[in-house]
Amino acid sequence: MDFENLKNSQSNFDKLTKQIEANLNPEDNAKTKNKYQDDRLWKPELDKTGNGYAVLRFLPAPQKEEMPWARVWSHAFQGPGGWYIENSLTTLGQKDPVSEENTILWNTGVDSDKEIARKRKRKLSYYSNIYVVSDPKHPENEGKVFLFKFGKKIFDKITEAMSPAFEDEKPINPFDFWTGANFKLKIRKVDGFWNYDKSEFEAVSPITTDDEVIKGIWNKQYPLKAFLEAANFKSYDELKEKFNRVVAGSKNTETASEIDLPPTTSRAAATPSAPASVQSNEASSVEDDDTLSYFSKLAEDE
Repeated sequence: MDFENLKNSQSNFDKLTKQIEANLNPEDNAKTKNKYQDDRLWKPELDKTGNGYAVLRFLPAPQKEEMPWARVWSHAFQGPGGWYIENSLTTLGQKDPVSEENTILWNTGVDSDKEIARKRKRKLSYYSNIYVVSDPKHPENEGKVFLFKFGKKIFDKITEAMSPAFEDEKPINPFDFWTGANFKLKIRKVDGFWNYDKSEFEAVSPITTDDEVIKGIWNKQYPLKAFLEAANFKSYDELKEKFNRVVAGSKNTETASEIDLPPTTSRAAATPSAPASVQSNEASSVEDDDTLSYFSKLAEDE
């Protein structure tokens, strides 16, 4: 899509709305170290009182892509054999050994089994391009394009803006350069977790009135499809071996800062040995966590 078509399309609002609906369907289901810093990713920072604030603008789909976000499932839990933190093959519509085991545990109906499944549940992350309008903690980020990783709670804010519940609220496309809206990210610490309830979209406004500046922003966006490349996921057999080692292995002293995180960029592709098929549903109550809050709490507990 060229720039003129992008402006006329208004970022394909109807297509995005349909994708939102698909994401809400309950049946729709780069190997680096934790210490590695990806300069492409923008991360909020809290002040001394435990609050965080920034103004962001979600950007449309990158060039040659259709969707303005990438959606990735992952698992993160600790067992006797150490930590298991890996991207889930359910992201690609394939069978995943942890999800299979969680389904078996949940279906027993035994409370203790359900509790184990809850602790091993999938975590949902989204990646989008953003333009930083205001970042009081790091003003050097203002006016720049970054990738932003966020969880279900923030995506719910986007969903509410695109499909408001009340008749007096007009739907908006937050990802549009011209008819979108800035997002005021407000973070509070509640019971040790990051809370985004006070975050909100401002009134509809263009990101700028200068189309040349907009074109420059669009040209700086990062590809999102890379997060869904098969090379960023271990094979079924590799995941199964690691899962078995974590849940049945000997206790080690590995900490959250020493474990391997799921990859966010391509690595050598591993060919899945399990057939590609849609993953059987883990119980919906096992799926609903905010990834950012989860890892924030995980880091504090270490």
